[in-house]
Amino acid sequence: MASSRPGKPPSPSRRSLRGLDWFIFFLADVQTGFGPFIAVYLTTQKWTQVEIGLVLSIGGIVGLIGQMPGGAIIDAARSERLVAGLAVATIGCVAVAYAVWPIFPVVATAATLHAAASCVLGPAIAAISLGLVGPLAIGERLGRNARFASLGNGVAAAVMGTAGYLLSSRSVFLVTFLLAIPTLIALSRIREDEVDVARSHGELPREAAAGADTNVWHLVRQRPLLIFACSVLLLQLANATMLPLMASVVTTRSSQWATVLIAGCIIVPQAIVALLSPTVGRKAQAWGRRPLLLIGFGALAMRGLLFAAVHDPYLLVLVQVFDGITAAVFAVMVPLIVADVAFGSGHFNLAQGIVGTATGIGASLSTVLGGYVSDRFGSGAAFVGLACVAAAGLLLVLLAMPETRRDAPNIAL
Repeated sequence: MASSRPGKPPSPSRRSLRGLDWFIFFLADVQTGFGPFIAVYLTTQKWTQVEIGLVLSIGGIVGLIGQMPGGAIIDAARSERLVAGLAVATIGCVAVAYAVWPIFPVVATAATLHAAASCVLGPAIAAISLGLVGPLAIGERLGRNARFASLGNGVAAAVMGTAGYLLSSRSVFLVTFLLAIPTLIALSRIREDEVDVARSHGELPREAAAGADTNVWHLVRQRPLLIFACSVLLLQLANATMLPLMASVVTTRSSQWATVLIAGCIIVPQAIVALLSPTVGRKAQAWGRRPLLLIGFGALAMRGLLFAAVHDPYLLVLVQVFDGITAAVFAVMVPLIVADVAFGSGHFNLAQGIVGTATGIGASLSTVLGGYVSDRFGSGAAFVGLACVAAAGLLLVLLAMPETRRDAPNIAL
């Protein structure tokens, strides 16, 4: 495996970079199979809504508590590719279990394994990216990652939706299993010796490591990391329930076209993410991180206000452009700012787990609080409240979040 050498910038091969592109694309395809298709499939298998909700809750709880352990596993690994490959293979087997044995013990176990595997895949992708290109080029690389993930999500949704319509809901999981094969092939194209293990973990080279503080408690007490985790929590608190609430509004106002309109509301942001993410990665190095964070929170607040004010269900699809802007910004900024803060600690992936935990807490609270406010005071009040939460996140970044961008002379490669 490669080792960090001071003064020599990384120069990964085209094969490895393209392998990472396609690994992310196919992995997004694989993960798409475990979205709303699970509820549809289990409903066709005569499961009750209580049973479906319990299984989804099991996966959600494991996904939340597994964020920091997942990051710690990647930090301890000597081959991120191997861990990622085992996780993908696990998800492929889980898909087969869903398709072949749709009984509660099997599905509950499968949901647990899928959530656990997903907890290591996110950090693994970021670690492989950092190990390949280094901290100075990571912004643009993360933008490219977000583009291929968005393209993969869009293609997979179309393919699996078609398979479910023409064949059966069970076929979605068989397609998911088959897609795990090209995912593993793409992963094998990334050359092991080009993924610098020390860089992947956010470590400094041996020559510079003597002065670095690698104590994990020092990392978790870092002010920029804690402020950023709080801002991500506010982001998810404002964002996670916004689309489901809007889907309910669209269904009420235009039930005949609800499915098509909701599909449009999903596709529009994915297209924006695919278009803007590489630009976000480049501008993050040119402008700094804080201006882009402010743009992301501003777009989210504007989206909430427009959802409250716009009553034409067709115009609501256009409002989703703001969702695409927010998603493009944070798809790049979350791992990028974590890399800024944690580089030199040797615990980059654990730091990702900390922010991932904040993400899960915010998303979980969002659905509960958003639904409660909507039921008690109406959807308009809920959207305004979510916009206010987004505005709070904007103020937190504006008033308390320091700039974390690193310049070339200040970082060891």
